[in-house]
Amino acid sequence: MSDRHQHGNPIDVHAHWYPRAWLELLSKHGLAHGLEWKEIEGKGPQFKVGNLATGPAGPRFVDLDARIAAMDEQGVAVHALSLSQPMVYWAGRETGNRLALSYNDELARAHEAHPQRLIGLATLPMHTPDLAALEVERAAKLPGVRGFYMATRVLEQELSDAALFPVYERIEALGLPIFLHPVFVIDHKRLEKHYLTNLLGNPFESAIAAAHLIFGGVLDRFPKLVIVLPHAGGAFPWLVGRLNRGWEKRADLKHIEHGPTEYLRRFYYDTIGYSDAVVDFLVRHIGADRVMMGSDYCFPIAYERPVEIVTANRYLNAEQQDAILEGNARRVLGL
Repeated sequence: MSDRHQHGNPIDVHAHWYPRAWLELLSKHGLAHGLEWKEIEGKGPQFKVGNLATGPAGPRFVDLDARIAAMDEQGVAVHALSLSQPMVYWAGRETGNRLALSYNDELARAHEAHPQRLIGLATLPMHTPDLAALEVERAAKLPGVRGFYMATRVLEQELSDAALFPVYERIEALGLPIFLHPVFVIDHKRLEKHYLTNLLGNPFESAIAAAHLIFGGVLDRFPKLVIVLPHAGGAFPWLVGRLNRGWEKRADLKHIEHGPTEYLRRFYYDTIGYSDAVVDFLVRHIGADRVMMGSDYCFPIAYERPVEIVTANRYLNAEQQDAILEGNARRVLGL
């Protein structure tokens, strides 16, 4: 039974989508840039770039009618659609830019088809910052685009690389948020077994990105920039005390304005921590106003009942639940 009417209009800020037109473009032009592609009968395409394998991207990833039906069953009112792995950075300047523009155009079409249910987080060709800056301006004008989606690093560039600053400057001026997501993770050879690239690699990628944004001065330079960390912040909230200790004791880390713990509230976090206690930790130590509902739709370990993850959390009161389910996302996304 749907929880939607009992709990307002819950917004899922972490919901991935592969448009059919984008997948077709990927299949046509990806091979020249090292993408491996195969169609699995009845399950859709599966693709691989380097050590990163994605899919098969079956109907739930692609078909919007199937998605809306799943949202209704889950009691979710709105999906903020985003591209997941492999992003577009691996595809070179022209193809990467073409893939980004195509994806964002498809976001607009999805919103126009379901204006009350689907909004978009636009993809940028961050590996070519000049083109990314242009796409910020273009995509922000598209119907339904309410933010931007980036990887926790851009190929070998950390998010503190000064080459990316013109992109941040434009996004900050527009007042739109940046949602982060891991793509290629650290030391993948040690993590190949036991699904550890996801289970451990993803949360540590988020922690590394957060640390670079803090120590690299990005949050000081762009004080109004809104950044959302996936997977309940990954390892970052749990290790921020260690980062802070480094700042206290090491002269080479004193260049930032505050200790890392003071930057906890510069980020927003989703609920994908797979533990009531993780969300409780975020609420108690950072604030219920910094947490938003997410599902990771529809990867293998995604939440099937993201609303119930919030409403059944014994640590959260009704006001906190409402903020996490809907209120915070409305504010961040400007809905």
